Amino acid sequence: MKAVKELEVQMSELKEAKEKLAKLEVSYDKSKITVAEKTREIKALENKIKALEKDLTLHKNPAEIKTILWTKIGQSITDQWQSIQMIHEQIELIEIARVEIQKARESLGNMPE
Repeated sequence: MKAVKELEVQMSELKEAKEKLAKLEVSYDKSKITVAEKTREIKALENKIKALEKDLTLHKNPAEIKTILWTKIGQSITDQWQSIQMIHEQIELIEIARVEIQKARESLGNMPE
């Protein structure tokens, strides 16, 4: 009888140990999932950082970037200068037209027709 009670106690202890083990396995599985999710998030963020750094630097050193910028600025100035020259030519033509209109008015005098 004593042996049976000892076996029952051992069986209950075994059952409790198995339940604790099952709970630990469940929590371990959850933590593994969490770790895997965090690892994926970290890798995604690292990839995003690399892409942003690549976009930012364009794999060019500052001298190359300065050259590109000054080329663009120079081209913009050239384009604007052409527009400015055309405006000056138009101003000169307008002045010539005013002089001609003034001459025509003087030559016509007070003739209303």
